Amino acid sequence: QVQLVESGGGLVQPGGSLRLSCVASGSIFSIGAMGWYRQVPGKQRELVAAITSGGNTNVVDSVKGRFTISRDNAKNTVNLQMKSLKPEDTAVYYCNAHIGILRIDVVEESEYWGQGTQVTVSS
Repeated sequence: QVQLVESGGGLVQPGGSLRLSCVASGSIFSIGAMGWYRQVPGKQRELVAAITSGGNTNVVDSVKGRFTISRDNAKNTVNLQMKSLKPEDTAVYYCNAHIGILRIDVVEESEYWGQGTQVTVSS
């Protein structure tokens, strides 16, 4: 019923920029925190950046100053602007959102994930 669809990944040279977008769709009553995670083979998925419904952001130290997270509540989207990309940023990036669905008279909140989009930083 709820889907998160990412876009914007690809191949970029070191120092380049990419913008990831994620759109949530379906029977959505509310959206809480949204975020971006990344994962490389053999390692755990790690948080990159998160943003609350009120716009408060949290960005991990390794990307601070280079990545910016933003959201458009009217369009149910979250974006990740990435600049000054490094080879170590190469990973599959996943969109995450806490979404509430109205079940008769109760809002049931669950965590949802996108399918992932590959970001490769290489010359």
